[in-house]
Amino acid sequence: MAELNPSPAKSRGKRSVQRMPLRVDLTAMVDLAFLLITFFMLTTSLSKKRIMPVAVPEKDTKAIIDPETRTMSLCLGKNNRLIWYLGMPEKPLTPPKQIGYGNDLRKAVKELSDQIFKSSGKDIIVLVKPSDHSVYANLVETFDELNNQQVQTYSLASIAPNDVERLKKGGIY
Repeated sequence: MAELNPSPAKSRGKRSVQRMPLRVDLTAMVDLAFLLITFFMLTTSLSKKRIMPVAVPEKDTKAIIDPETRTMSLCLGKNNRLIWYLGMPEKPLTPPKQIGYGNDLRKAVKELSDQIFKSSGKDIIVLVKPSDHSVYANLVETFDELNNQQVQTYSLASIAPNDVERLKKGGIY
């Protein structure tokens, strides 16, 4: 049982009437506190995970090799910068260009996607290649931008040594 027993007041030379010590029973307050704690613990929702659906190919299907004329590579570097090019890392079809995120990335993906659709009638394929010095927030921003641009085929790929050299030349590795 929880109690609160205050100390008796000291008299300063005066004679005072002796009072009974005040006794406050705190059992009900302790019970109420635990009930409230339990209530808030059970009714509080924890932060929910934010997930993005990712399509993973089945193991039985054969790998479909798409032409390099439709493949855009995005190499994520540091300082909120990235390099993009069309083609494969060994032999890019366009010279690598260094851009930032946001409007620069949106414009590059949109223009290249439209150009590829006009020339081949097929959608663009985007390979996202984060480097060791890139930031996770930039990776999420890249995937969000690809979703906003309604790019149907994109993938997370490991960065090639040629791409690392391009990032070093651009000063963003």
